[in-house]
Amino acid sequence: MVTGGVVVAALAIGGACGVDDEARGGDGGPDRDAIAAATESDHVGIPEVSAVMPLPAGAVVGTEGPSGLPQVTPDESCDPLPSLRPDDASPEERVPRIRQRGRLIVGLDQGSNLFSFRDPGTGQLTGFDVDLAREIAQDIFGDPSQVEFRSLTSVNRIEALENNEVDVVIRSMSITCARRERITFSAPYFQAYQRVLAVRGSGITEIEHLEGRRVCVAAGTTSASRLWAELDRLTVLSVNTWADCLVAIQQNQVDAITTDDAILVGITAQDPYLEIVGPQLNAEPYGVGIAKSTPDDNTDGLVRQVNSTLERIRTDGTWNRMYSTWLSGLGPSPGMPVPTYVPEEPR
Repeated sequence: MVTGGVVVAALAIGGACGVDDEARGGDGGPDRDAIAAATESDHVGIPEVSAVMPLPAGAVVGTEGPSGLPQVTPDESCDPLPSLRPDDASPEERVPRIRQRGRLIVGLDQGSNLFSFRDPGTGQLTGFDVDLAREIAQDIFGDPSQVEFRSLTSVNRIEALENNEVDVVIRSMSITCARRERITFSAPYFQAYQRVLAVRGSGITEIEHLEGRRVCVAAGTTSASRLWAELDRLTVLSVNTWADCLVAIQQNQVDAITTDDAILVGITAQDPYLEIVGPQLNAEPYGVGIAKSTPDDNTDGLVRQVNSTLERIRTDGTWNRMYSTWLSGLGPSPGMPVPTYVPEEPR
């Protein structure tokens, strides 16, 4: 089409400007060499455009489950949920190092819509997890703004705790027995369920329909583990953030996304052509991740401090207000999970 247009333009210009017979050819018709040269010159500098969109930075495509994924097979000998009961100590007694530093360092995601994301109008971090972090800071310092946020991926969030890069991780992290071998958790602050997200009218209505398809997950998550455990034949695109999954499905690089419904509702809020399908799968209780206590770094006080905040926001209505603000797309508030605590000897 472009070449034809150039030929027509060359003919029109020749007629209008009185091109001589030599340029036209001996028989008065268009000179093919001259037109070819004009066509070639018109294409100089026009880059070739590839129709294949690049994958998100750091994305990995695989047809076999990678090593290092969290275990999803139930461990009957382990109950991962009990945490340390809040006590009557003051923040100065529970978390003296954090109080002395003057700020709480929180690891989270910066691209998880509704949980922790940058408001496009203000550029400030906001969302359910961000609100929770500020409530914890409020109880420690009396000021919700005394928080430093650090961006983490699903893969490096546990390592960040082990290396003392952050005080806590609030990043829609499910409490599991396998993770408890490396870190500890607060009581649950939210109960999610794994679901599937697909384009409307795709024919995908449950996890079994992902067999033989391309699916996006965040690397290092329980959602990724469950795919490999339940399906035999599929291609998985592992990315750093759930925002990358949204881009991938919009560019037709994957057929579906699977993760917790709370995360998926944040993705659907950004694209009306997507829908959450199928029944609820395994329960995913979210907890605040905290480093294991050691002789050099006793984190028990921090666990009790966080659980104290969770008790407060559950009883004073703050949690329900947070849910109404950010997660009402999931339906009426289910209420904050009731905590269970580790039995302790009377003092």
